[in-house]
Amino acid sequence: MLKRRVPRVLVSGFLLTVAVTGLAACRTSPNVAAYVGESTVSVSELDAAVADRLTDERVAAFAATDEAGFTRRVLGLLVQQEVYAEAAERYDVEVDNDDVRARIEQLLGEDDPDEVYAQLADQGISRGDVFENVRQLLTREQIAESDGQAEGLDVAALQARYEETRESLGELSFGYIAVPDQPTADSVLAQLTANPAGYAAIAAQYPGEFTLPALESRTAEELPSVLVEGITGAAPNTGFTTPIPETGGIVVTFVEGTVYPSFEEVRPQLEQEASQAAEQAGTELVAEVRRDLGVTVNPRFGVLEDARLVPADGGVVDILEDETETEQPAGVPAE
Repeated sequence: MLKRRVPRVLVSGFLLTVAVTGLAACRTSPNVAAYVGESTVSVSELDAAVADRLTDERVAAFAATDEAGFTRRVLGLLVQQEVYAEAAERYDVEVDNDDVRARIEQLLGEDDPDEVYAQLADQGISRGDVFENVRQLLTREQIAESDGQAEGLDVAALQARYEETRESLGELSFGYIAVPDQPTADSVLAQLTANPAGYAAIAAQYPGEFTLPALESRTAEELPSVLVEGITGAAPNTGFTTPIPETGGIVVTFVEGTVYPSFEEVRPQLEQEASQAAEQAGTELVAEVRRDLGVTVNPRFGVLEDARLVPADGGVVDILEDETETEQPAGVPAE
């Protein structure tokens, strides 16, 4: 269900989890960290990727607490990149770097990029990891579109969704003015009902803690408890007066009525919901590619236990990585 206010995306860590699909044939080499279909992630590639991340002091501090675990995490990321590269090729999609930066900026919102990156680095997540994670998010959306599962993103579909949900987006527009006595309250209410557009000018004559300087729009759940019954029961452009001792007099409440946001006001949220649906469809399509490829990890780097890559003494394990990564708010990495 749509809500009028869109919640901000919060910082969260990467989750690198894997799911067992059975033992693989023994195609291991001491120089290979993982096989992804016909492609490989070499040990030298893995070492270089780990070293690159350790150039960030915060990431290095995180890695120092569990060096082997950090290496396994990086291996999971490299395997995932190979899977997404294959999925993008199969569905003939390509994500431009500028599109990645634009989505990162959108996810970041008003957060400070340096502060967000610092928080992520404290979790062992590098700027490059964030960039690649968002690229994969966009890849899932494009794959869904390529497969005909992203129709909800066009303008006509968004407008149709708006019409379906418009009634649920309504909020009550109202204002209240604290005045010293009942005669004044009656006079103010008469002025408001005669000229609703003059609310701000009338309210300015009675400034104070218990006067709203302009009309506000809120859901029924957000209305002041002492006024909620009167506001929800009032006809448009009418009002009522209420003695409230803590105000030192009478509160005049004016109710403009129910107001609705325009299509353009809620379009960003509609697009976000449609994108999430497309991303979910893309997630399932990428999972199919991953199952088709198969992933084999060198036992030197771990085995699966409770759906996670963990330390091991030996054995070859065929893995499929679970799609549980989440969108990360982040700034644009320096390149």
